[in-house]
Amino acid sequence: MQTTKMLVLAMACAAIRFSDIAAQEPAGREAGAEDTVKIAQVALRRGLDWLKSAQRPDGSWSDTNFPALTALGLWAFARSDHPARQEVCSKAAEFVALYAQPDGGIYKPATADRGSGGLSVYNTAVCMTALHAWDPAKYRALILKAREFMAGSQLAGDSPGAGGFGYEPPRPRADEARRLMERGDLSNTAWAMRAMRETQNAEDYREGAGKVDIDWAATIRFIEKLQNRDADDPENFGSFGYEPGGERGGTAQGKDGKVTLRGYGSMTYAALEAMIFAQLTREDPRVRSALEWASRHWSVDENPGMGLKGLFYYYNTMSKALTVAGADALTPPDGRTVPWKEQLVRKIAALQKPDGSWVNEDNQFWEGNPALVTSYA
Repeated sequence: MQTTKMLVLAMACAAIRFSDIAAQEPAGREAGAEDTVKIAQVALRRGLDWLKSAQRPDGSWSDTNFPALTALGLWAFARSDHPARQEVCSKAAEFVALYAQPDGGIYKPATADRGSGGLSVYNTAVCMTALHAWDPAKYRALILKAREFMAGSQLAGDSPGAGGFGYEPPRPRADEARRLMERGDLSNTAWAMRAMRETQNAEDYREGAGKVDIDWAATIRFIEKLQNRDADDPENFGSFGYEPGGERGGTAQGKDGKVTLRGYGSMTYAALEAMIFAQLTREDPRVRSALEWASRHWSVDENPGMGLKGLFYYYNTMSKALTVAGADALTPPDGRTVPWKEQLVRKIAALQKPDGSWVNEDNQFWEGNPALVTSYA
């Protein structure tokens, strides 16, 4: 839901998340940076200890109707050196694998009851990536089928969402509620692109038919529809909205009265990461303008444009996106250099609860769920 893109910290699934920062030992590092690494190491260990204590005997965390919530914890632990890594990850992976469906997706089919499951594209993207991060050989067959499911979930045709992904794959004769979940959005598209890029080497082991992939050019055509590119609106120029039309992500009105998509931090970073996964370079004007917007709106106190809503998802997407983009620092309009890794680590550590977990005061997008948010961290 844009909703399930929530969490950041324990989502050690980020390319430079807390655990990556904690492991860095760059030559010539200043004392402040060295202190930051120590802060990260302590906070990370406390967060993982909490996750271990919160794991159920069956290997799950949180709401078992959505295996992605357990996959996020698996992803966090898989990329750590915690002494309980083997035990925790083995149980979590076995639990996630139970949700593999005949169509290749990894999710719990929804019933008529609200919150009973579904969100098959989102769940599959997160689960396949986490299983690949933990044991790509053991779960290769499952991952290959999941890649087929994801490729078949990409929207086609001439709709505004063509090239993107929604929470559910397109189905014929869908009712209105189903069609809403099938509409392409930037969050699900970014998750799908990451999943397909990170698991692509599994295709080297596919037997028989040709390799399976998504239409990467189509994803970029979808994503670029969501970028604010009006040079007369410098405040929003370069930012990204959630979906075409802005019905669920909102719109904004410029000084000249023009209505544009509401651009905000988490979606701009999600788009930045997705564009890099699609192999656009930092010199591409779409990438460059997104980085420039991020520099103008740098903050660790809020999700720019959203306040505290989706704050930890914002932290997570920010760290992943800036890492894959190779941006070691940001330069706001005032000319100062922002060492974003240090600022982010210190902020996240300051938000950690005494028991080692994290939670957002604003429960929007499920961020009131400590298992979810701690996994993001």
